[in-house]
Order: sequence, then C-alpha cells, then structure tokens
Amino acid sequence: MSSFSAAVGAWAKKVPEAIDAVFKNSAQRLTKELQSELGRMVYDAPASPSGYQRTGFLRSSLVASTEVMPQLTQDNPGASTNSDALGSVMLVINGWEGGETLYLGYTAKYGAHVHFGANGTVPKPWVTLTAQRWQQIVKEEAAKVKQAFGL
Repeated sequence: MSSFSAAVGAWAKKVPEAIDAVFKNSAQRLTKELQSELGRMVYDAPASPSGYQRTGFLRSSLVASTEVMPQLTQDNPGASTNSDALGSVMLVINGWEGGETLYLGYTAKYGAHVHFGANGTVPKPWVTLTAQRWQQIVKEEAAKVKQAFGL
C-alpha cells in the first residue's frame, strides 16, 4: 500500500465521514506517538553527563499547521516548560480537512541536534522512528473506523 487511500481501502469511499475519521484519528495517533517516542528517547533517558538541564521545551514546541511546515526557530527559554503541546495540535487536527496537507513539526532550534546528534552526542531519531510507523498507524486506525461505521 503506497498511499493513504490505498491503506484505507475502497470501503471508506462509501461513507465520506469514515475517510475523515481515518485521517484525523491517524494524525492524532501519530502526534501522540511522536511525543511518546520523544519522551522515551530523551526525557526518560538517564541524565546527560554534560549536565544539560531538561526543560521540556522540545516536547512543548510541537506545532501543527495546515499552511506551512513549522520551522526550528524558537530558543530554549532555559526554564522548565510545562506547556502541553498536544491540546493545540489536536485542535488543528480536528479542524483539518483531509484534502489539505497537515504539517507537524517541532520549533525548538536544537530539535535537529537532538534528532540527528551533534557535537558527539548520540542521535535520538524519534521523528524518523515514528514516521516509519505511519502506514501501520493508518491501517490500524482504518480497521477501527471500519468497525465503528459497520463497514
């Protein structure tokens, strides 16, 4: 299955609401899995020997948009951030029309350094690992929607 529509299947064309539900449920689940993987790889890992202070800023910098890919533009404020990015991201997803492109991205400037590694640090590729599960997420969410709609 090479595309979203192929993963969803012809059955969803019979009920337009089913396609919308699969789109949104899959995007919401991807978002939750991104944050979970980031937590597992970064925030739940042992503290860095460098003494770097974990503020939670990277996790709270997740943004969703239907207009443009979020950019790595935000400096870490240097203090703990308790903001839950999921709420605002879910609002964008809920208002998203399936024909539009949905962009999910982190805005913390150092996000790429964490993901790919820098200055001898070990890469923590949470975005790549989560994105690789997209087809499986869609397949599983489509099965749930199919059952819910009795298709």
